Amino acid sequence: MPEAHQDPFGWLDAAREQRERSGLARTLRPRPARSPLLDLAGNDYLGLARHPAVTEAAASAARHWGAGATGSRLVSGSTGLHAELEGELADFLGFESALVFSSGYAANLAAVTALAPAGSLVVSDADNHASLIDGCRLARAQTAVAAHADPEAVRKALAGHDGPALAVTDSVFSVDGDAAPLAELGGVCGELGAGLLVDDAHGLGVVGSGGRGAVHAAGLAGAPGTVATVTLSKALGSQGGAVLGSAKVVTHLVSTARSFIFDTGLAPAAAGAALAALRLLRAEPERAARARRAAAVLHGALTGAGFTAVRPDAAVVSVRAPSPEAAVRWAADCRAAGVSVGCFRPPSVPDGVSRLRLTVRADLTDAQLDRAVETIRATAPPGH
Repeated sequence: MPEAHQDPFGWLDAAREQRERSGLARTLRPRPARSPLLDLAGNDYLGLARHPAVTEAAASAARHWGAGATGSRLVSGSTGLHAELEGELADFLGFESALVFSSGYAANLAAVTALAPAGSLVVSDADNHASLIDGCRLARAQTAVAAHADPEAVRKALAGHDGPALAVTDSVFSVDGDAAPLAELGGVCGELGAGLLVDDAHGLGVVGSGGRGAVHAAGLAGAPGTVATVTLSKALGSQGGAVLGSAKVVTHLVSTARSFIFDTGLAPAAAGAALAALRLLRAEPERAARARRAAAVLHGALTGAGFTAVRPDAAVVSVRAPSPEAAVRWAADCRAAGVSVGCFRPPSVPDGVSRLRLTVRADLTDAQLDRAVETIRATAPPGH
């Protein structure tokens, strides 16, 4: 009999035990189609994921174009629906061109890696989303991490570089919901000849005139040196992502971005749903203002109750917890009381501080917000 070999994945047991001891274990929790919980965990900022016009557009697209894209965008995965969505996204957000991807993550990987070739410099905000960080890791450029939301730190990093350079930032940071100083960053990049890449995932649909996003609000939409990425899975209630910029930027991505070239295209149902949601946003721009108001009301009530919460610039409100274990218990107690909240722990938080992450929707009532605040207050751990 051959000699038995040691389990090559035996180390996974020790890794799991360490995560459990540290309060960092994660589990999947499938949700029902209709939940009785008050949802302050999802990213459906405008309440469009179940809008009849959006769901019908998804079903209609699937019936017409099929369930899947059938291939990469360069082979068989581009449809007239994709082109229509790209045209309307670019027009609404104020850019010359747009390119749709299967996810916002794939869009960020594409933008960073394709626009930061060997010999260039990427200056990345310390609190950037994981997809931007991974893009920096995959790019062949040198990466410098700049202090959070600090244009002068970006200036110092760029000043010593001779060659192509790109500053990379979220517009609204996903953990605390605070905004980047985009106008100032745009000024620094313009002065030093660097490009500016902004992930506007949490700005689209919430920030700016009619929800056109933080890049548009900062006056940078369509600027030659500015590129934006967005997700279609938050305010637009669908799935997918897009890169927006000049026609030459989009042309370059089509020929060089690996997460575009080698990935199956966005499913037609998701493209149809996103297009319908975008048209609803254009027709009902007050949805954006309602989402911002709900976040402000929630923040005011929580801070008034003694919690530490960052002032929201969009639809995200975070409340700090004393430890990862306390955050997990707090979120579980909120769920048991009928309110679903997000629970962010390392490595999802850049500062290592765990917190509840609360997201609002444009259709939340004042009574629902009051209920959420009372539930969070009643279940708070000692030392919050």
